[in-house]
Amino acid sequence: MAVPGRRYSVRRLVALRALPERRLLQDTAPSRDVLLFEHERGRFFAVLGLFCAGQGVFWASLAVAALARPPVPARPPDAELPARGRSDVRSTLWRYGLAVGCGAIGTLVLGAGLLFSLRSVRSVILRAGGKQVTLTTHAPFGLGAHFTVPLKQVSCMAHRGEVPAMLPLKVKGRRFYFLLDKAGHFPNTKLFDNTVGAYRSL
Repeated sequence: MAVPGRRYSVRRLVALRALPERRLLQDTAPSRDVLLFEHERGRFFAVLGLFCAGQGVFWASLAVAALARPPVPARPPDAELPARGRSDVRSTLWRYGLAVGCGAIGTLVLGAGLLFSLRSVRSVILRAGGKQVTLTTHAPFGLGAHFTVPLKQVSCMAHRGEVPAMLPLKVKGRRFYFLLDKAGHFPNTKLFDNTVGAYRSL
């Protein structure tokens, strides 16, 4: 037969151990939307978009110019036509190779600028109730694009103190990492570390 006083002390011990977990759940479940991260760089991404667009036009025009046939010099009517040899084939291969190279460089510059803009985070908002989080990216030209996902589908791949510049954030179902610049503002670091900044196995 169990002693009533001992049974009471065991229940009290279990309740005290559960207190930190309850407090953590209350802290991570706010009654209103909470801003966890913000970093405004609209001007930078507008300039980056213009630069990438200019580079795309430049390399595309070079590719088109490389594909265009060189002008044929005028010959007298009585002159014989030169025999087409290996030099003509080399010239064609050179033009096509140059066009492909210019097109590849332009595509890489455009793709890198677009990807960096779409993966650079402008703000992170924890929605009321703590179940969902809204990420806003800078998007091309700094126009901004946002989406909302469940918190359990977001995982931070490193702690804020472990990385020097960019904090990588993984979102389930989306390729590549989202990047949070540590130069940005973290209004509530404790809540960020317990929610968006926590590592989860996705």
